[in-house]
Amino acid sequence: MEAKKTPKADLTKRTGMFLNLGLLISVGLVLFAFEYKSYDLGPLKDLGSVTDDFEELLDIPITEQPPPPPPPIEQPIIQEIPDEVEIEEKIEVNFDVDVQEETVIKEVVIADAPVVEKADEIFDVVENAPEFPGGMSAWNAYLSKNLKYPTQARRMGVEGTVYVVFVVNTDGSIQDVEILRGIGGGCDEEALRVVSGAPKWTPGKQRGRPVRVRMRLPIRFKLG
Repeated sequence: MEAKKTPKADLTKRTGMFLNLGLLISVGLVLFAFEYKSYDLGPLKDLGSVTDDFEELLDIPITEQPPPPPPPIEQPIIQEIPDEVEIEEKIEVNFDVDVQEETVIKEVVIADAPVVEKADEIFDVVENAPEFPGGMSAWNAYLSKNLKYPTQARRMGVEGTVYVVFVVNTDGSIQDVEILRGIGGGCDEEALRVVSGAPKWTPGKQRGRPVRVRMRLPIRFKLG
């Protein structure tokens, strides 16, 4: 007949509790062993008084290092150059050349290059300027006699100076008459008419030769 344990006598149910309790007691004993301190209860030893024999520390000022001296300047060495030595060279002169007294040396004459002037060239400045027959007083008399004040300019009150440019040919005739600066009102056309119908001028000359010259003259219109 098999014997059975009673539930109260079964210790397998409390093995976990006993294991934890044993582990807790073991850890506590280990910590106690490490933290336990022991003290020696013997009499204290007198170490005596320690005399202070240390020397007083001195304040050492900070010294500035001076900059290094500049490198010495090397003076150039002046070498004395001896005086120039005169070199004598022997020059051989041959006087055995046969010179005849009858030898004639021709003179070289340098003539000025001829000035080539173009026949159709028009000069602005010449040595002798063209001139109206009788001079400028005769030219002013010609203008006063032949110049007519335009009716339109008189009605509009236009007055002023018209500048005319023209070319005097080598025969004294006038051509290429143009207005350099006009005032309008019919005065410009009247100035062109009077200058174009003028008699021949005395032609201008350059180096004694008649040349074509460009002239610029003012013609004044003024209401009386």
